[in-house]
Amino acid sequence: MWRYWVGALAGLLMAGAALFLFRASAVADVVVPPAPMPAQTVAEAPDLPDTVPEATPTSREERRFNRYDKDRDESITREEYLASRRKAFAKLDRNGDGRLDFEEWAIRTTTKFAGADKDSSKTLTRAEFATTAVKRRAPRRRCECPPTPPPAETDEG
Repeated sequence: MWRYWVGALAGLLMAGAALFLFRASAVADVVVPPAPMPAQTVAEAPDLPDTVPEATPTSREERRFNRYDKDRDESITREEYLASRRKAFAKLDRNGDGRLDFEEWAIRTTTKFAGADKDSSKTLTRAEFATTAVKRRAPRRRCECPPTPPPAETDEG
């Protein structure tokens, strides 16, 4: 009976810790002061729009959600959620029977190991093991702006 009480106490402690960590990770909104007005006023530049469009940066979780939400209805169905897992499973299921047996998994694992073992020593060094990590795409750079050239010096004399 005491095991149940210890388990219940441990569960409550874990829930309390999770609540504490969740609240600690919340970040207050940061207020950014307005930019200083340039020397040129709006009246001097009539071709500028009245309102400035705002870019909405998407968080990593929003982008991840959008990848799963294929029909863009702001909800992910079970089928949408499992679609990416089905593709990964289909790559491992060599005979297409809908079941992944040990042999199919072992073939994939052995092939991956052999590809990483460049020196055929039947062991992986740290450098070789690092090549087995899941390949992640590099983040796209936001701007490819050329550097600003220095101001030209005038020779007055």
